[in-house]
Amino acid sequence: MPTIFLESKDNPKIKHLRGLIEQNTYRKKQGQTVLEGTHLSLAWLEKGRKINSIFTTEHALEHTDLGEIIDQYQGAVFVISESLYKDLSTLGTTLACLAIVDLPTSTQALNFNEDTLILENVQDPGNVGTLLRSAAAAGIEQVVCTKGSASLWSPRVLRAGMGAHFSLQTYENVVLEDIIKQFKIPVYVTSSHDSESLYSKNLRKQCVWILGNEGQGVSEFALKYAESVAIPQPGGQESLNVAVAGSICFFEMVRQRL
Repeated sequence: MPTIFLESKDNPKIKHLRGLIEQNTYRKKQGQTVLEGTHLSLAWLEKGRKINSIFTTEHALEHTDLGEIIDQYQGAVFVISESLYKDLSTLGTTLACLAIVDLPTSTQALNFNEDTLILENVQDPGNVGTLLRSAAAAGIEQVVCTKGSASLWSPRVLRAGMGAHFSLQTYENVVLEDIIKQFKIPVYVTSSHDSESLYSKNLRKQCVWILGNEGQGVSEFALKYAESVAIPQPGGQESLNVAVAGSICFFEMVRQRL
């Protein structure tokens, strides 16, 4: 295993790494992203996927978790200072491991007869990652993001997803109007206005869930072409966090199908 020490923040490899971490346009242009932390890298490798390069610190090289990753990796390991790593990291308190990987390209066309999650302008990376994690756990394999949603393959969304991305078919920058009428299965939106209770719906067959923006909810277009469901809230709160609401819907679906 060749080990290469990089000291300058102006080194081209460091600049490339920083661009992938911080800029969505740069990630798209390069066709790459960054997995931060050993958990994501191990989950990636378990799917038989390749890591292009690894950046770590001298201290982290001694850790067995990093060693397990390096054992499955063929290239050079780039070692940087603790201070430079902290400057690059979005986590701050994890074992130093930044892995550059190629962005997956979806090889399958969207299936309009299968369970699907559509995120319409959901902007918070934590919410998006959590929803992907809950969807994957509930058996939903297709996730569609409209323009305006957080980038699915940003380091922050990847961190929140905890590896869920790697078992999902994902589609980004989709125009909702182009696809919603093509689904041959029920389409539901969460809305507190003029909606039937989630628990009154028959969710035993495939369906689509549309979850909307954290502040504004789903669009008028989505409300027009989908059935609205509400989650009963006897405590009287105005609304639930979108990731919490989505997770409740997914697992009510799971409960009915058991």
